Amino acid sequence: MPQDVRYEPVIAVLLPCYNEELTIAEVVRRFREALPAAAIYVYDNNSRDLTALRARAAGAIVVREPRQGKGNVVRRMFADIEADIYLMADGDGTYAPEDAPQL
Repeated sequence: MPQDVRYEPVIAVLLPCYNEELTIAEVVRRFREALPAAAIYVYDNNSRDLTALRARAAGAIVVREPRQGKGNVVRRMFADIEADIYLMADGDGTYAPEDAPQL
């Protein structure tokens, strides 16, 4: 008798950031609540504040992208990260993490 095989897709939340110290920890926390199995990546694009530190403390995987500009960050994220499902949002809280499961 065949057994049910369950496949859990690998989900990556991608958050490009530049000087988002005031909001990034809350954004990471809310994505963690909305998608507990997801890996949350913060790509810091030369922030001059504590964005990377706050993101790491909130549980995100932080990567620094030294080439300035969101296009450089986005290209780097998709080149670096392997996942079945990608969800990209901003680190400033523009998008509601609670909507993520519907996406």
